[in-house]
Amino acid sequence: MSTAAVVVTVLTALWVGFSALSVFIRASWVVEPLAEYGVPRAAWPWLGTAKALGAAGLLAGLAVPPLGVAAGIGLVVYFTGAVVTVLRARSYRHVPFPLLYLTPVVVAMALA
Repeated sequence: MSTAAVVVTVLTALWVGFSALSVFIRASWVVEPLAEYGVPRAAWPWLGTAKALGAAGLLAGLAVPPLGVAAGIGLVVYFTGAVVTVLRARSYRHVPFPLLYLTPVVVAMALA
């Protein structure tokens, strides 16, 4: 694995992990839009857990590549779902935010 792949994967995992932490601590810039999109509060811990596991899976994938691939696929599905959720809520100005997480995941997978 190249140095670029390792660096991008680690930075992506930290970025996604930050997103998970933001859900867990109920940061206003995260949970207010979730409420606006109609995402039920009961789903928020599951969303944070999915992101945290995805971030951990990306890091584990540095040692066990199939785990990284599975985590990357899961995160692509997750953030694609986030884009769809934002579009369905007609909150078009928020579309770039899930893309800011989706893009590095795709790049990390491409480099791996």
